[in-house]
Amino acid sequence: MQTITMERKIVGVAAFMGMTAIILGAFGAHALKNYLSIPQLNTFETGVRYQMYHALFLGFLGANPFLAAKAKTIVFRLIVFGVIFFSGSLYLIATKNLSGINFKPIGIITPIGGALLIGGWGLLFWNMIKKKQ
Repeated sequence: MQTITMERKIVGVAAFMGMTAIILGAFGAHALKNYLSIPQLNTFETGVRYQMYHALFLGFLGANPFLAAKAKTIVFRLIVFGVIFFSGSLYLIATKNLSGINFKPIGIITPIGGALLIGGWGLLFWNMIKKKQ
C-alpha cells in the first residue's frame, strides 16, 4: 500500500511541476519579455526547460514498476530538490532586475541542484543495470 501512495505522490508532484513549468514559461514569454534582457530571458527559459524535463522524468519514475520503493523515493527526492535548487535559483537570478535583490550570491546552489539532478538520473541508471533479468 505504501508503494501505491509513493507512486501517487510522485505522479502528483510531476503534474504540479509540469503545470507550473507551463505557467512560468508563458509568464516568461509574455509578461517578462518587456522587462528582462535576452540573456536573462534565456536563463529563465533554461530553468523552465529543466523543470519540465524533470516533471516528465518524475512521471516516468512514478509509473516505473521495475524500481524498488526505496530507490524510487531517493530518486524522487534528488530530482525534487535538484529542480528547486537548479531551476529556482535560475528564476531568481534572471529576475533580479524586477525584484531589486541581487541573487547572484545564491548562484552557488545552481550547480548543487544540477548535481542532485545528475545523482537522480545516475541512481536510476545504477538500479536499472544492477536489476536482474
